[in-house]
Amino acid sequence: MEPRFDLFDSPTAAKVAKRFYNVSLALEESTLPKSLRELVELRVGQINGCGFCVDIHTKEAAAAGESAVRLALVSAWRHSTVFTEAERAALALAEEGTRLADSAQGVTDETWAEVRKHFDDDEVGTLVCVISLINAATRMNVMVHKQGGDYEPGMFAKLSN
Repeated sequence: MEPRFDLFDSPTAAKVAKRFYNVSLALEESTLPKSLRELVELRVGQINGCGFCVDIHTKEAAAAGESAVRLALVSAWRHSTVFTEAERAALALAEEGTRLADSAQGVTDETWAEVRKHFDDDEVGTLVCVISLINAATRMNVMVHKQGGDYEPGMFAKLSN
């Protein structure tokens, strides 16, 4: 599969991409651990079939200290022993928040209750924003066939302001 389009070739899309990155910088100020944010983003990338996002968030999670075993098991988190109850709640929220059309109610009350049990208001807000932003990013990248494989941790820093 060949890339269809480079969003940075469009002046408008390039501006949006830069602003999108700068919005994501606010999430770095949250008390929600970076490694958990990366696991959530990795899972959404997997669900949406975005090789570029899977590449980014696998490498960023590893740079944040995630083990190869945990990274390999993200797609099968329900059938593994390496994730905490809080991480399971966040991954369930990521899945249900990504697959909104698959359920009449979207995010279940059970999943929401688990998230609220493990995370404070700022962390819940961060999770909602992370899941929403990564869903937008995966959709943009999948539409234009942005390929994964050559991402280097920190390479988006040049987009900052």
